Amino acid sequence: MGASSKIAKIDSEEMFLSADLDTMAKLEEESKESRPPLKIVWRNIFTFSSAHIAALIGMYQFFFVAKWPTVFFAIFLHFAGAMGVTAGAHRLWSHRSFKATLPARIIFAVMCTLAHQNDVIEWARDHRCHHKWTDTEADPHNSKRGFFYSHVGWLLTRKSEKLKEMGGKIDISDLWEDEVLVFQRRHYLPLATLVCFILPTVIPVYFWGETPLVAFYVAGMFRYIFTLNSTFLINSAAHMFGYKPYDASISPVESVWTNIQAAGEGGHNFHHTFPQDYRASEFGYMTNWTKAMLDGMAWAGMIYDRKTVSDEVINRQKTNRGDPHHAHHHRH
Repeated sequence: MGASSKIAKIDSEEMFLSADLDTMAKLEEESKESRPPLKIVWRNIFTFSSAHIAALIGMYQFFFVAKWPTVFFAIFLHFAGAMGVTAGAHRLWSHRSFKATLPARIIFAVMCTLAHQNDVIEWARDHRCHHKWTDTEADPHNSKRGFFYSHVGWLLTRKSEKLKEMGGKIDISDLWEDEVLVFQRRHYLPLATLVCFILPTVIPVYFWGETPLVAFYVAGMFRYIFTLNSTFLINSAAHMFGYKPYDASISPVESVWTNIQAAGEGGHNFHHTFPQDYRASEFGYMTNWTKAMLDGMAWAGMIYDRKTVSDEVINRQKTNRGDPHHAHHHRH
């Protein structure tokens, strides 16, 4: 366990991407006068609706038609894609909560492309806006506009002018300096088509004789849309249904079930309170599978400088700002 497995402690004061409370208050004041109306993008509605219908066909085939290897392959791809988002796009690139070697960054980028949720530079810029101006008009999936909007509606409408204006102020120069991300962005559509749809269809057909349509609908469409909704639930449900042991004044909540289906992202009250902690939640390996993968990669020397907040700072935060009903909920 050499230097690579050391864990760097961070003070809550040096948090990268903490919420900008003054601007948030100002944005809320402005939007009280009038929340700008949403402009629907019909093409996106058509694409998302078609994809969800295809996913329903795939879900039926997943349970009743597909061969066992196809079922396991789809589950494997779901977790690979989900953890590409949670470990790569989210914890590494959006929050800089650890550092990664070139091979690790390439693996994360491939896994993110498998999840097909926009290129990482775009994803991380949106996510940095979400943390800096949570639940305002400058938050891409503002949960004050309701569950449906924060879940998927934000992708079916034009970005608000306020989000474009504020998004332009977010510093993403570190992302443009990463040659892996620049390559991914430059070739994004062909890469995503290949990694997210073509390979998941071809592999089951070639290796274990699955029928092409079943492979496409199960390992392609159903798996893709399932992963997408797992991520979306963190934007919607994890801002609405749960408890707040770390900061009772913010909308993100803790929830074990979102933690399980999003591979460890459900400790959302913790994560918004300590955004640069690589664990992203207080939950252990049983549900925080992303942390387990990252710790394994650190042991192998692929990632290093994992940042965590000390227990002392966490407990002080719980006492001062947490919801007293849950202050002792996960202390141990």
